[in-house]
Amino acid sequence: MKKALFVAVLSAVSAAALAAPESFAIDAGHTLPRFEYNHLGYSFQQHRFDKTSGRIVLDRAAKTGSVDVTIDAKSVNTGLTLFNQHIQAEDFFHTEKYPTISFKSTAVRFDGDKPVAIDGNLTIKGVTRLVTLTVTHFHAMPHPMLKKDAIGANAVAKLKRSEFNMPKNVPYVSDEITLSIAVEAVKE
Repeated sequence: MKKALFVAVLSAVSAAALAAPESFAIDAGHTLPRFEYNHLGYSFQQHRFDKTSGRIVLDRAAKTGSVDVTIDAKSVNTGLTLFNQHIQAEDFFHTEKYPTISFKSTAVRFDGDKPVAIDGNLTIKGVTRLVTLTVTHFHAMPHPMLKKDAIGANAVAKLKRSEFNMPKNVPYVSDEITLSIAVEAVKE
């Protein structure tokens, strides 16, 4: 009887340990938020931000989590210095007044033990809107070089730049943009 009780207690403790939230620091070298828009109907242009930081907390057993991301808006990279300066100006990101873009989750939705959607508050240029990031890929495993647990994901959302006080050149340059984030994070 004592042995059965001991096994039951040990199992309960093990299950609780498995359900503990895990915290991951975003790997800035492998996290590149990008945005895409239609330019005059000619093409879909893609640009990125080169500096991102933040934290992801996941409890896959309990199906809960949180995402907190900060993007350095001054790190926008279009491939052209002059154009980087143009979209950092007041009509667009206004990075002198609003140097960062942030996303703070309000809910993480799961299918099994994998996150499939992240609802949260996206703040650009001082305007905060509820946005849903659809997770198109998620992978968790020990990092082969760092020898720590790590996660990676790709997520995408559609939004309107006019809703974030950036309506310049609409409709010639599309109002709708696609935000896509490739993220990797390492367990703290």
